[in-house]
Amino acid sequence: MRKILIPFLLLAIFILQACGSTETSKTEQKEENTNQKSASETITYQSETGPVEVPANPTRIVALSNAPNVLALEGKIVGVDEWTNMNPLFQEKLEGIEVVSEENIEKIVELEPDLIIVGSQSKNIDKMSEIAPTVAYTWGKLDYLEQQIEIGKLLNKEQEAKEWVEDFTTRAEEAGKEIKEKIGEDATVSVFEYDTKSAYVFGNNWARGTELLYQTMKLEMPEKVKDNALEPGYFALSTEVLPEFAGDYIVLSKNQDGDGSFLETQTWKNIPAVQNNRVIELDTKAITYSDPITLEYLLDVFKKAFLEELN
Repeated sequence: MRKILIPFLLLAIFILQACGSTETSKTEQKEENTNQKSASETITYQSETGPVEVPANPTRIVALSNAPNVLALEGKIVGVDEWTNMNPLFQEKLEGIEVVSEENIEKIVELEPDLIIVGSQSKNIDKMSEIAPTVAYTWGKLDYLEQQIEIGKLLNKEQEAKEWVEDFTTRAEEAGKEIKEKIGEDATVSVFEYDTKSAYVFGNNWARGTELLYQTMKLEMPEKVKDNALEPGYFALSTEVLPEFAGDYIVLSKNQDGDGSFLETQTWKNIPAVQNNRVIELDTKAITYSDPITLEYLLDVFKKAFLEELN
């Protein structure tokens, strides 16, 4: 009797396995069809230049502008600009991604993008528009938080972007209050940078942490900085007049390719903020954007420096 049952049991097992394989295959096919459908769907994005039909779920983005904002929303980038690629904060996320430029249209074609993001001043926008839906942004037209929400709209992730903005603003404002309680309501902060020719001081909207420090944390800048850098965004200085623009605290954007020899002069060393060890040094290459990844990094740096490290 047992010998007779064994073939029937084996047959039953075979049938069950076959059914399971069929169901798995159907599930996989259903998922594939869903992905294909999602990839083919579009939304109408209201760009600066008018409505643009873009993929509802772009999977091959060439970002010649605002790439860090796209990365923050886990956008699927296949091509990125050289400057973003050099930024140490994005190295891991950009591993294996092609570096492209507005000049190299052939390279962009090879990447088969389904969405291209550029700056409004970029060359060859018309040619890129023939390759894939192309959206251009004018730098500074939106503030740094609005820009992230706008990228969220473009990628069909507006709610996710809004939630980050709300959460980040709350945390940054609270950090600003804590910092002002420690350093004083009227304490001032200056943001300096230098290249091979000049030094610069920044207003409240030129990256380097300026939006975070002045707009959201609401820290104060020296009057001389307000008068000269607030409206244009930055102001070039000779190193001799740096003390006139120095606040009680200094954020120094150190450009490794620039001429930092003035940092060894008595003019610099005699600035009270320098003498009192109230200087926060940052790598220029890491802080030239105002995207969520950079802002989260800077928020951590500023909180630690002002609340734990500086006098």
